Amino acid sequence: MLRRRSVHKDMADFNGYTAKRLREMAESFAGLSKAFGGNSGETGLSREDGAAAMEAAAAMVCGSCEKCGIRGECRREDGEENYYLYYLLRTFEKKGAVDYEDMPRRFLETCRRKADYLGQLNRNLGRATMNLAWKSRFLESRDAVMVQFREMADILEEFSGRMEQAADVTAALEPEIRSTLWRRRVDMENLLVLQYANQKREIFMTARTTNGRCMTARDAAELLGRAAKGLFRPSRGGKTIITRNAASFRFVEEGNYRMLFGSARTPREGEAVSGDSYTFKNGMPGQAIMSLSDGMGSGERANADSGKVIDLMEQLLETGFSARAALKLVNTVLLLSGGEERPATLDLCLVDLYSGVLEAMKLGAPASFVIGQESVEALESETVPAGVLNPVEPVLLSRKLWDGDLVVMVSDGILDAMPGGEKEGAFCDFLGGLPKAGPQETAEMILAFALSFEGEPRDDMTVLVGGMYEK
Repeated sequence: MLRRRSVHKDMADFNGYTAKRLREMAESFAGLSKAFGGNSGETGLSREDGAAAMEAAAAMVCGSCEKCGIRGECRREDGEENYYLYYLLRTFEKKGAVDYEDMPRRFLETCRRKADYLGQLNRNLGRATMNLAWKSRFLESRDAVMVQFREMADILEEFSGRMEQAADVTAALEPEIRSTLWRRRVDMENLLVLQYANQKREIFMTARTTNGRCMTARDAAELLGRAAKGLFRPSRGGKTIITRNAASFRFVEEGNYRMLFGSARTPREGEAVSGDSYTFKNGMPGQAIMSLSDGMGSGERANADSGKVIDLMEQLLETGFSARAALKLVNTVLLLSGGEERPATLDLCLVDLYSGVLEAMKLGAPASFVIGQESVEALESETVPAGVLNPVEPVLLSRKLWDGDLVVMVSDGILDAMPGGEKEGAFCDFLGGLPKAGPQETAEMILAFALSFEGEPRDDMTVLVGGMYEK
């Protein structure tokens, strides 16, 4: 017994050590983010760019001639503002070239190689503009990396906080769990039970059978549920069989709710593939995910763009990233990869199956809707699509769901098909009049209603419906 308590203490100490290391890593990423900070530079051609272009043109064309006096003006170092140079740069930025009428009268009267000088000046200013564009692109990428470092720091800080706030409740549950397993000839060598802020519990144990037989992890989860007075299931990706060889297992407590899903969609007229991509599934323990992305345009290319967004978002959420952090990282990745050329909207809903709380976040996506027992509520947020701006700060929309509530997510093709000028209002009225049905039947009714106005769809149409039900 003393050895087993020692093992449990070691596991708990390791949990604290890991939290401390994560916090130190968060501080390192925050330091890197600050190191990348700084001035983003000029937004247009500077006085130095203009003076260098004129000097280079004079060197190529004028030689030692200074009759027009332009070079003397550019070399002034008395601190006074050179209004002509400012005018010249803004003229080039506006028209893309400097013409005769933009030059001083003295230059037009005295210079014998006006055409040569203007041609060389425009070429030099064109090169300076191109260099400025590359510099701006570099600074944008640097800022995106800086934001990513800062987000990584926040994510590690969040993970560290979760681990530090987890309560070790092993001592209260160990006797009952040990005796329950032993009656089924399962020897538990060590145990760690953590309870998090949302009252969710996780069980980590090392166990083996003593009678030469095997037991499935699912059967062990049922025994743990009886002992701990809860509902547990084996973690995904873990071992599924307890044998006579000791092995480690992880069990997570299930929520009070379950979520069922339904979907319906049709591509734009003339397209074989929809440009919308979506997913609905159970993510982290006690969490349901619904996400929908609408790629720019339609067809296979839009489908590939939206599919990339959905896949990346799904991977981040399953790893344990929060919704806000995942959206911001997806936006950063798309910005660095040139996603602003073909942006994709992103609509995300996460449901906590322990508390029944819905969290919705959007990047350029249309409103989502909650069909409650007495009314229909629209959830909307004015944001740009993913990969357009950096940094981006998603707006969190949170609602409590009750038994029988339905969450409806649609692409803009559905709302655009609604009659009248108030599209969202018309859609809410329709949803409020729907008969009671399951998620799949509801999704099919919504798509059929939208198609009744369009005939042949002028845009991709996708509907996702999630139903919340008590266990």
